[in-house]
Amino acid sequence: MNEDIYKKSLELHAKYHGKLETVSKIKLDSKEVLSLTYSPGVAEVSREIARDPKLAREYTLKRNTIAIVSDGSAILGLGNLGALAAIPVMEGKAAIFKEFAGVDAFPICLDTQDAEEIIKAVKQIAPVFGGINLEDISAPRCFEIEERLRKELSIPVMHDDQWGAATVTLAAFINSLKLINLKLENPLKLEEVKIVLSGVGAAGVATARLLNVYGAKNITYVDSKGIIHKDRTDLTKEKIELLEQSTALTKEGTLSDALKGAHVFIGLSKPGVVTKEMVQSMAPNPVIFGLANPTPEIMPEDAKEARAYIIATGRSDYPNQINNSLVFPGAFRGMLEENIPQFKIEMFSSIAGALADSVVDLSPTKIIPSMWDKDVVNTVSETIKKFK
Repeated sequence: MNEDIYKKSLELHAKYHGKLETVSKIKLDSKEVLSLTYSPGVAEVSREIARDPKLAREYTLKRNTIAIVSDGSAILGLGNLGALAAIPVMEGKAAIFKEFAGVDAFPICLDTQDAEEIIKAVKQIAPVFGGINLEDISAPRCFEIEERLRKELSIPVMHDDQWGAATVTLAAFINSLKLINLKLENPLKLEEVKIVLSGVGAAGVATARLLNVYGAKNITYVDSKGIIHKDRTDLTKEKIELLEQSTALTKEGTLSDALKGAHVFIGLSKPGVVTKEMVQSMAPNPVIFGLANPTPEIMPEDAKEARAYIIATGRSDYPNQINNSLVFPGAFRGMLEENIPQFKIEMFSSIAGALADSVVDLSPTKIIPSMWDKDVVNTVSETIKKFK
């Protein structure tokens, strides 16, 4: 990646001292307006909300405001950098919420990485917000935190590293399969598609769950210790769950072993773990999703040289960017506008299908829409609203 972009980003952040500011919707230009927005007039608003708590959504920012909560334990592809280092990332996400979906959002970067403390803190601040976007919280804690908060709060909660990434990945998979089958005399059935998923963390587990809901279950999972199989004794409950749902016949082996004869590789792991030789060992017209950021499992140039048919990354400087920004702005806008209490996995599967269908002029270098496509946010939010 061009090192100059890092220097320019530092200069931009230093110039503006961050990306967000607080702006009043009401101009405080007279004593009368001040008395309505604050004391004494605001007392009546407080009394009404105390009488009927549901009115907080009508009278306050709660109706259109999201908390972006992080503990800084899994920032981008950089790892555990802590709460302060998470601030600029969460600021950027808040800016995307506002610019693309008109949703207000604010970074909440917690100086704790204890799951119980995070859950407690989020529950304590929840009255202000209409939804909770969990971000950059490492696995496996992220699974429990999201699950608990969904059960214990009356507002929607989504860990975007799981469901945003997974939804776009499923959309890209759907369209990749369409293109693969156009080249085959005998098109592949969904259950015949051999998938290798490397990296069974937050995004990997959610991606696998969405693929299973869609009907793609012939999946071999690979983590840092190799192929996940039934004889291993070190598996988390999430890995056991995915293994039980898979129809793939697995045994001890490496990522290289898993990729032999596979149709699709989905990488949510580490840079450089896939070689040209591994790609060449896959089935004809292989699909390579190298989604480790900022450096993918195999660089697109190398994957193409090794005869990959479709290549996607998490980067904006290559075609087919798997970007969770396609999902979270519209998803939360739909939830807020219709006051839907909680996310369900079926919502993300439906969004993936809608995103896949929205691509015009489908080709190996255009399998998903761009976040700059004006209709993306509406496509996602309208899909969510069908679940009201």
